[in-house]
Amino acid sequence: MKEIALETSKRLTIDFASLLDKEVTISGMIQNLRVLSWGAFLILRTPEYTLQAIIDKEKINLPLEQLMIESAVSITGIVKQAKIKDKALFPRDYEIQITEIALISTPGCDALPVDTTKKEMIVHLDKKFDLRPLTLRHPSDRAVFKIAATILNEFGNYLTSIGFTRISSPKINYTGAEGGANIFKIDYFGREAFLAQSPQFYKQMMVGVFGRVFETGPVFRAEKHATSRHLNEYISLDFEMGFIDSFMDLIKVEANALNAIFSKIKLECANEVDLLGITVPELNKIVCVEFEEVHEIVYTLYKKDYRGEKDLAPEEEKIISEHAKKEWDTEFLFVTHYPSSKRPFYTMDDPENPEKTCSFDLIFRNLEITTGGQRLHKYQDYIDKMTKLNMNTDTFESYLQAFKYGMPPHGGLGLGLERLTAQICGLSNVKEASLFPRDINRLEP
Repeated sequence: MKEIALETSKRLTIDFASLLDKEVTISGMIQNLRVLSWGAFLILRTPEYTLQAIIDKEKINLPLEQLMIESAVSITGIVKQAKIKDKALFPRDYEIQITEIALISTPGCDALPVDTTKKEMIVHLDKKFDLRPLTLRHPSDRAVFKIAATILNEFGNYLTSIGFTRISSPKINYTGAEGGANIFKIDYFGREAFLAQSPQFYKQMMVGVFGRVFETGPVFRAEKHATSRHLNEYISLDFEMGFIDSFMDLIKVEANALNAIFSKIKLECANEVDLLGITVPELNKIVCVEFEEVHEIVYTLYKKDYRGEKDLAPEEEKIISEHAKKEWDTEFLFVTHYPSSKRPFYTMDDPENPEKTCSFDLIFRNLEITTGGQRLHKYQDYIDKMTKLNMNTDTFESYLQAFKYGMPPHGGLGLGLERLTAQICGLSNVKEASLFPRDINRLEP
């Protein structure tokens, strides 16, 4: 028997200022290597940094010929002041003068299939996704997912701080939360089951337990889209809250959550923001416009006739988003009161007009990123609504029991992580904000 002593885990953060002219040892991967007559510039990629190191070939114990891009190494050297212009590097005011280098591992091939050392990685999207384990190592791609991780973390941190409880719901379900054809069927030990379109039913059930809940996890949509806006698997940031007065309570919570996220991005991802050359938004005011009013604005001012349509077309989202920026000075537009015919059965109809719902979408920089609304909370209202829609209530028996035994007024929303990330980072295709995207043609890697 051997007993191992417990040790406190530490971040790999280095206080370079306190180590100036002192020795430090750092392990990482060689991001780039530029060999010159006197030695080389080595760019080291670590969990926290992408930093520059200087090699004098006369002062190290290893021939430069043994070093390759994407080799794992441990370097020891002296921290020196520097003035580096390359935005892909962090820090840019310090570098390491290497005195010793140890080779830990090397790639299994001589040449990499794509050049990740260039400022821009010029490669077709399909090839980029085929080689995803490698292309994600490029500084720009890595920056996108540092920002995505910050969004994901701060969404949970903020909601936890105001009394929400994190839940994790099953992704293999007996029935779909939204119905329709966009649902993946699977064989579950000889029974038909479905991949979750949404954690909707479970969020609502758990409102009866905790009052306020949130979840971050994958959802699946069997939509045969081949567009820059859609994924068949994406990460949904969801919350559901009880004891609301109206869906405006949800809009206010989302606005505050987004502002917390943006503040955290500015604080923790300043280098990534600088590298990508992007502007982190600010949600300074809540602007709402009703669905039908959007149709009228687009028709009257922009001569595009979508009146009578039950949803907003992509062109219409773009037009009204640009209109909001120009006329109302906001990049965030909450479109409310969508038609009842286009919202799921659990959405509450507007008491003043049953043809409309107490629901909303959030459009940000020309794209819908959130769908939310107030839900039905009375058992009989569910029975009446489902009967009207010719739905089999027996299929939803386990879901409906939550309402049979009492639920408070409640509502919630789902926010697409990849869409929000893509819009913040100025990406033209939402798939670029997915680590390993899944669409109608892609199941690897």
